[in-house]
Amino acid sequence: MEKLWSPWRSNYIDSFKTRKDSDECVFCEAPKKEIRSQESLVVCKNDLCYVMLNLYPYNSGHLMIIPYRHQSDMSALSQDEMTEMMEMVQLSIKALDLTMNPQGFNFGANLGKAAGAGIDTHLHFHIVPRWSGDINFMPAIGEVKIISQDLLVTKNNLINAFDHLLKK
Repeated sequence: MEKLWSPWRSNYIDSFKTRKDSDECVFCEAPKKEIRSQESLVVCKNDLCYVMLNLYPYNSGHLMIIPYRHQSDMSALSQDEMTEMMEMVQLSIKALDLTMNPQGFNFGANLGKAAGAGIDTHLHFHIVPRWSGDINFMPAIGEVKIISQDLLVTKNNLINAFDHLLKK
């Protein structure tokens, strides 16, 4: 195969065309909404960062850990911000284990447009739960991305898992 197409990403890319006309940063605006609101994809808030579902996920349960402070330079994050973000990564993995029972995870960040960051002005980490066989022919052949669970169902399950884990 010479090319692998991901046409579902065009919705994601097109969504930024309208956002660029605005000075609002989606990651600065997201934590202002109540977690239980259907307009919010935030599943957990902490002092310096929060956890949010990706609106255009690569897999069900695709989470992002985002500092509240609008910052694109990783080296500019404080030690407290980095510590809390890594703690939220650990907590997010536990919440995904409880709710989705994945067999593995992809974890990382795309720093800058050239590295694939869709939003390159506000740093964020990705956690993508993975299962054996979750990559199939559908995206390449059928121009279809299979997400096996409704985003709001995933959100509510994760909110409950975070609440449970934080009470311990």
